[in-house]
Amino acid sequence: MNGATPDIAALKQRFIDIYSENVKREGSDKLLEYLLSSKSDFFTAPASTRYHGSYEGGLLEHSLNVYDCLCDYLDRPRVKELYGLSADKETRAIIALLHDICKVNFYKTDFRNAKNDQGVWEKVPYYTIDDRLPYGHGEKSVYIITGFMRLSREEAFAIRFHMGFSGSEDINLVGRAFEQFPLAYALHAADMEASYFMER
Repeated sequence: MNGATPDIAALKQRFIDIYSENVKREGSDKLLEYLLSSKSDFFTAPASTRYHGSYEGGLLEHSLNVYDCLCDYLDRPRVKELYGLSADKETRAIIALLHDICKVNFYKTDFRNAKNDQGVWEKVPYYTIDDRLPYGHGEKSVYIITGFMRLSREEAFAIRFHMGFSGSEDINLVGRAFEQFPLAYALHAADMEASYFMER
């Protein structure tokens, strides 16, 4: 539990605005309803236990950071003109804002003993994992999203492989996914930029 808590209300409104303005496919409204409901902790959950976004609202902030990084990446002249890579506003919003939906209800707060600045032991909170749906990472996000709305094949592969080579994947599988679905690499690059530069 490190870092300063972001302005969750402002970030939540920005997420809702981007999602509502861009994601129009059938079932998308039900997915947003779920995220906003008491059944989901999406807007208050951390993004990790101790790395990037390890604080209340970290997952929300990370999702928006990935959205910004992805849009910046896809708008580069080199990416558009030389690589021929593009994605419409709906696809951008879906894959960036929802790539880590697998982390909903994934973390819980526990307590441990630690010495404070005066050398006195005290109970301090920390995040731990409570995985009630052990279905992997990217594939779990795809599974959750498709319970509400359809994804294109390119969107599904982008979300599924957004961890790239940093996960526990067969590197040949990741390479083939990036080669066949370049949007997967774009989302991976955005995720890494957000995690390692914006959130450190």
